[in-house]
Amino acid sequence: MTELRNDSPTNDEPTGAGAPQAADTLEQADRLRLATARLARRLRQHAGTGLTPSQASALMSIDKHGPLTLGALARIEQIAPPTTTGIVGKLEDDGLVRRQADAKDRRSVLVECTAEGRRRLDHSRRRRSAWLAERLATFDAAQHADLAAALRVLEALTADPEPEPEPAPANEPGEPASAGDGGGR
Repeated sequence: MTELRNDSPTNDEPTGAGAPQAADTLEQADRLRLATARLARRLRQHAGTGLTPSQASALMSIDKHGPLTLGALARIEQIAPPTTTGIVGKLEDDGLVRRQADAKDRRSVLVECTAEGRRRLDHSRRRRSAWLAERLATFDAAQHADLAAALRVLEALTADPEPEPEPAPANEPGEPASAGDGGGR
């Protein structure tokens, strides 16, 4: 691979000793994006859930944030409400989630993870961690030290808190529930 380097600083770059150049930072960003995408793909291949990536992501979000409305799940997953309805329908058919009326607003439906859904997620986490641990066991001491340093950087990079799901909008009396919050499939 050809190294991309631009040794002439621009006005908006730090110029002190050891300061990264824009091309170096861009190359690191490209390499990091590619490596994390490949690792994520390999981990998905070892998940063993029998779910699509979208279904697995929705199930994880429901487990973490639930019970929640379909509209809130759509916002968390950043997908359209009709897509959310289809994903939840499949998860419900598989016994991984259940719908229930919202006690605060009987027109809305909440979705929550079932015991089987949590069992499937736990099984998937164990499988992915076991695969990763098996790969890490082949590393020598220097690679483990490099990994420890890289983990600190990755943890700092991802330290921004995950946005909390927005509460479901309150409907005025007599106003129908929004399409994303209903129980339809």
